[in-house]
Amino acid sequence: MQTHLAPEFKDTPEGAEAEAILRKCVHCGFCTATCPTYQILGDELDSPRGRIYLIKQVLEGEPVTRSTQIHLDRCLTCRNCETTCPSGVQYGNLVEIGRHIVDARVERPTTERTARWTLKEGLTSPVFGPALKLGQAFRPFLPKVLKNKVPARPDARAHRWPMRRHDRKMALLMGCVQPAMMPNVNSATARVLDAAGIQTLVADEAGCCGAIRLHLDDIEGARTQMRRNIDAWWPLVEGRTEHGPVEAIVMNASGCGVTVKEYPHTIAGDPAYAEKARRIAALTVDVSELLPGLVERLEDRVRPRGPTRLAYHPPCSLQHGQQLRGHVETGLAALGFEVELARSESHLCCGSAGTYSVLQPELAYALRDRKLARLGELEPAVIVSANVGCIQHLQTGTPTPVRHWIEVLDEAIA
Repeated sequence: MQTHLAPEFKDTPEGAEAEAILRKCVHCGFCTATCPTYQILGDELDSPRGRIYLIKQVLEGEPVTRSTQIHLDRCLTCRNCETTCPSGVQYGNLVEIGRHIVDARVERPTTERTARWTLKEGLTSPVFGPALKLGQAFRPFLPKVLKNKVPARPDARAHRWPMRRHDRKMALLMGCVQPAMMPNVNSATARVLDAAGIQTLVADEAGCCGAIRLHLDDIEGARTQMRRNIDAWWPLVEGRTEHGPVEAIVMNASGCGVTVKEYPHTIAGDPAYAEKARRIAALTVDVSELLPGLVERLEDRVRPRGPTRLAYHPPCSLQHGQQLRGHVETGLAALGFEVELARSESHLCCGSAGTYSVLQPELAYALRDRKLARLGELEPAVIVSANVGCIQHLQTGTPTPVRHWIEVLDEAIA
């Protein structure tokens, strides 16, 4: 694709990056076949190819309109198009650049500004946990739109953390939303690793990975959170604690995992943190990447209880963002579970996409129902996934339990 950047973008880092991405696009349109919003809306401007044209026009100095902003907002950033693209177009990076430029030029309506501010400040705030507990206490009386976002109160097992010490040690990111919404995912991860002879360490100062602010166009706020996490993990990485160095930094929310693995890109311009970011990213693994080794250590101890038929929804941030496929299905099958992907459209987004289900509810719920229809064809006892947002979003549309696969494995360990 030929480009002619406007002078204001021509010699800027984001202009250079965007131009390099744009020049890879060959207009083939393969991306439209796997784009969730294009599948639903059928509008070329709500496809990756259409949004690429819109961003190109912005970078070439064409007028920026509210319509441009709306089409970019409708993108889930699922990155399915990156998996499909034969030319290696890094669409995820391009759309973030485009949104940043457009948001600086088009003022949002007051209701949108308020909603976006509330999400980026509220979800990462220390008061989120207490506020969620209050919501859980009054959950039966909440309107459906709020009840959908408030999970039921977890049982006592959610807070049982293993106390044994092991020679092998790994750090775990607890996250910002997950400790309050689904605390059992973190403790189940620690228990499974403990059963495999691995001690889980937590850096208390590490918090939100930065994804929420990054995708809500608070780039500097996201970078601040990333630097804080790097500082929090660094003593564990270098072995400057009583525990010695960790061999990995484990993510059990794939949305966090893809964000941390891309720290080197997001803070590339910071000389004080660029090299540290590369080392952090190199150590970061999704917990599913550990499954081959866990199978060898756990196969004699796993006793699946009750129905073992699982339908697995691989989050976009795992299968497209991190390009990780097959680990969960293969690992759980080796441990005695019957696991299936949806027979069709397993590559499509469920509609959660971080804060998307709040900001774009109509599209999000249409995609949720479409995903649940495909998974329901399998008649599973449990639907499993690998990201807190996907799990919560899917659960709002089905009576079938939706859980993190690590919780199911944890409960099966004798």
